[in-house]
Formats: sequence, structure tokens, C-alpha cells
Amino acid sequence: MRLHRLIAILLLVESRGKMKANDLAEALETSVRSIYRDIDVLAEAGIPLLSTPDRMVASP
Repeated sequence: MRLHRLIAILLLVESRGKMKANDLAEALETSVRSIYRDIDVLAEAGIPLLSTPDRMVASP
């Protein structure tokens, strides 16, 4: 379920800090493309996440 994946992304990034999209996709058993779409959804919701070409980081 997508909501669970969105929450899991938040928890993983909060606990581990910077993570590559590949690592998130592997941990959540989904595609890298889904991770990027989910990050966009979280950013639109006002969650301070951003992605860069090879890393995703939580904003301070």
C-alpha cells in the first residue's frame, strides 16, 4: 500500500539520514521510479525532503 511506503520512506530517512534511491527501493521492495514519485508526493505535502541526482536527503 502506498501510504505505508510513504511512511516507511520518512522513517528510513529520519533514522538513517541520507539514502540513495536504490537503497530505499531495495529496502521497500519497489522500483526506484516509485521512490522518486513518492518523494515528489511527500514534497508536495510539505514534508521537507529533496532529491538530488544521486542522493536523497532530509532538509534541516
